[in-house]
Amino acid sequence: MKMLYSDKRIWIEDEEGKTVGEIDFLQDQNGKYDIVHTGVDPSQQGQGTAGKLVQAAADYIRSTGRKTGASCSYASAWLERHKEYDDIYEP
Repeated sequence: MKMLYSDKRIWIEDEEGKTVGEIDFLQDQNGKYDIVHTGVDPSQQGQGTAGKLVQAAADYIRSTGRKTGASCSYASAWLERHKEYDDIYEP
């Protein structure tokens, strides 16, 4: 499996090139991000895939020097649990 990046989305593809997980984030006019969606294929559920996606998005956002919120309930809960991202997370 490989993780792929764009400026608004990170996704994971399996060996056949099928998307098996994705996370979407938007940036407002002030530069703050909002993680709006995390989705995982049923074949990947319970394997930590969604958490890896949120972590990848948080690391990407941190690398831009910006902050993020999370209107996605999964991402919000993940960021609340992972205090090491308190420097970028603004609920």
